Amino acid sequence: MWLDRIAWAVDVVSPRLSERLLEVGCGHGVAVTKVCERLVDGEIVAIDRSAVMIAAATRRNAEHLDAGRATLQVAELRSFDPGGRRFDKVFAIRVGVFTRGDPRQEFAALVRLLKPDGRVFLFHDEPSTRADEVAARLEAAALRHQWIVEAHLAHAFDGGEVACLVARPPSSR
Repeated sequence: MWLDRIAWAVDVVSPRLSERLLEVGCGHGVAVTKVCERLVDGEIVAIDRSAVMIAAATRRNAEHLDAGRATLQVAELRSFDPGGRRFDKVFAIRVGVFTRGDPRQEFAALVRLLKPDGRVFLFHDEPSTRADEVAARLEAAALRHQWIVEAHLAHAFDGGEVACLVARPPSSR
């Protein structure tokens, strides 16, 4: 299910050849690989709080790192400094802060990191929870922080449903 979910998420994000993307919580780097396969002169920056996960993603994506299509960094979204870069798209797959607690600092960081016409794609699933319930929590969090919700998507996989929220920052009204 993991690989199917990640492939679906990358299809939804639909990286263009020259885009600059940020993945939050990249884990083993599977989505990084799938994004890099679509890039020509674009770039993906992937962050994860775990040094162990960044090490695994680095091993998996050595070719893409060497080619300059990928950059990996141990970092939390709320304090991530991209060195002046801004992103066309940011995506996160199963990053729990967006469905529980108060992701105020994370949404503020996204405003800072996205280009004015950029989009965020939040994918999340939980065992025994329908995608529409998860999407409602994602939407409530985004709206609390004045984000503009553009779409809700859902996809059923064996063992569950994945929700996706597509939103743009408040400054792009």
